[in-house]
Amino acid sequence: MDIFIGYIFLGISLSAPIGPINAAQLDKGVRSGFWHAWFVGLGAICADILYMLLVYFGVIQLLESPYIKAFLWLFGFLVLVYTGIESIKDAGRVSVPGSARADARLSKSLLSGFLMSLFNPLSILFWLGIYGSVLAKAAAEFPMQQLLLYSGGIVLGILFWDISMAGAASFFRKFLTSRVLKSLSVISGLALIGFGLYFGKEAARLLFFH
Repeated sequence: MDIFIGYIFLGISLSAPIGPINAAQLDKGVRSGFWHAWFVGLGAICADILYMLLVYFGVIQLLESPYIKAFLWLFGFLVLVYTGIESIKDAGRVSVPGSARADARLSKSLLSGFLMSLFNPLSILFWLGIYGSVLAKAAAEFPMQQLLLYSGGIVLGILFWDISMAGAASFFRKFLTSRVLKSLSVISGLALIGFGLYFGKEAARLLFFH
């Protein structure tokens, strides 16, 4: 049980650093409330589980090609910049709770989180490096059932962090004025564009200066 709890904390600590997903969750929580923020995180978890499976079956080694990496950086750049621009463009529609964002679709938030995480090369480096080493160590020491259990602990930790982020963003939203909510939406959008530009720079480096 102690080891399982340790893997849950590993999942939390891996999710905690500020990145595109956390910025997107903050934006969704401020604009649309808890469920949209959580569905962004849920989409990201779907991508994380996919990468865990790829690591487990050894397929992720194929993604080490510079051209594949460049494609992922470039697509990540497009997804993040588009999402950031949408966030800034929609900032004028942000309103205090009780008004209108009920028409927004949860599936769009889910897809947004999934694509952001799927085309984030940093996710690949993480799952290949950290989870790959954890998997190798655990596989040498524990049977398959425990290996799956500990992998589930990592996912549970990530899920806990995503729920906490969504809850915090939607909770503080209740105490903010419409003007502050709009400002936070713009700041979140700028953060996403900033991450996107970094992804674009890495794509250019791999394509033209590698």
